[in-house]
Amino acid sequence: MRIAMIGTGYVGLVTGACFSEFGVDVVCVDKDEEKIRRLKAGEIPIFEPGLDDLVANNVKAGRLSFTTDLAEGMKGCDAVFIAVGTPSRRGDGHADLSYVYAAAAEIADNMDRYTVVVTKSTVPVGTGREVERIIRQRRPDGDFDVCSNPEFLREGAAINDFMRPDRVVIGAGSDRSREVMRQLYRPLFLIETPIVFTELETSEMIKYAANTFLATKITFINEIADLCERVGADVHDVAKGIGLDGRIGRKFLHPGPGYGGSCFPKDTLALVKTAQDYGSPLRIIETVVDVNDRRKRAMAERIVAACGGSVDGKTVALLGLTFKPNTDDMRDSPSLDIVPELIRAGATVRGYDPEGMDEAAKLLPDIKYCQSAYEAMDGADAVAIVTEWNEFRALDINRIKTLLKAPVMIDLRNVYDPQEMRAAGFAYTCIGRGTERTGGAASEAAQ
Repeated sequence: MRIAMIGTGYVGLVTGACFSEFGVDVVCVDKDEEKIRRLKAGEIPIFEPGLDDLVANNVKAGRLSFTTDLAEGMKGCDAVFIAVGTPSRRGDGHADLSYVYAAAAEIADNMDRYTVVVTKSTVPVGTGREVERIIRQRRPDGDFDVCSNPEFLREGAAINDFMRPDRVVIGAGSDRSREVMRQLYRPLFLIETPIVFTELETSEMIKYAANTFLATKITFINEIADLCERVGADVHDVAKGIGLDGRIGRKFLHPGPGYGGSCFPKDTLALVKTAQDYGSPLRIIETVVDVNDRRKRAMAERIVAACGGSVDGKTVALLGLTFKPNTDDMRDSPSLDIVPELIRAGATVRGYDPEGMDEAAKLLPDIKYCQSAYEAMDGADAVAIVTEWNEFRALDINRIKTLLKAPVMIDLRNVYDPQEMRAAGFAYTCIGRGTERTGGAASEAAQ
């Protein structure tokens, strides 16, 4: 089989490379000439573990190629995937579908045979029907079907998520298009992956419902964490206690500074706007969006409080800048709220991230960027862990104490054990692990 993938961003590049690994002939198409030049030269524009080798191996095998010419890319294709960006539209929060609709128009102009047009981008309910209308208007004689095939890829684990997914969701309205999609995903049938066939609108809704539910779980445990701090409970034990209930599950019950990334912020907001447009508001999700936004801004206040109520003239080291580990993605990262607030409060901010500093520098130019965690901490008044990269899980505690002016750590990801850190003499602040009932180490360290 042969497919074209329009868009070489995170979703398009990972999906195209993984399909080529399945033995499909894949052409990735993008209008960004520099990006295509880099891909042809073997340079991967995003950080995703294992993606560089996957791309290189399939390019070498002749199954994966790159072009800026959609007409060339679509020649002889059984399916063409739309994997362009759908960012939040400035001003109203709706998903910006201009790139999707532009791609649909170009597909219509370049179809040369029966083609299954697949929306891979995350799009609101009704987008597939509009894509169908656009193509039909430009090509009344066109032989095509439109399908929805939402992605469920986690940044940092995307290749495994594609190769061994929990499920594949396909919205298709004809037997012909369903058969094309079955053939594309045939390797997953062989390992008994659940394949959910449904209608276009249902498939589109599944994606948004899944992301907003996960965002709700994160926000729920974050609010429980705040309450745990007030009553002296330990949110980790609370999460374990409720997560062992099979109806709830343990995943996405890890407290932190709030969710970010390419999906949850824009998808929750887009679903809120869609629901409002249809006169069926989602009050729970509206609250999730509001609570998460406020939480990220409040993280700077935690850092200031841990520094004695003021950071004016002080230096704060931030470890981790991306929204999660194993990615260089800065979209809606908590650091984008934390850093400006600290600078406004008079702090000098030093930052270190294993993969995200090039992207961070475009958005946070006022940070002093360092080449290691220890360099960032050298002479700083406090250190805050913002992203739980593995290399931050086993830092030399004694070395940290010699580098910092005072042993002050704000652990926004609960990487370390509070009792151990306080016993080591740190003024240690974490999320949702009440200090009132953990013994005297905390109060002694803070004095």
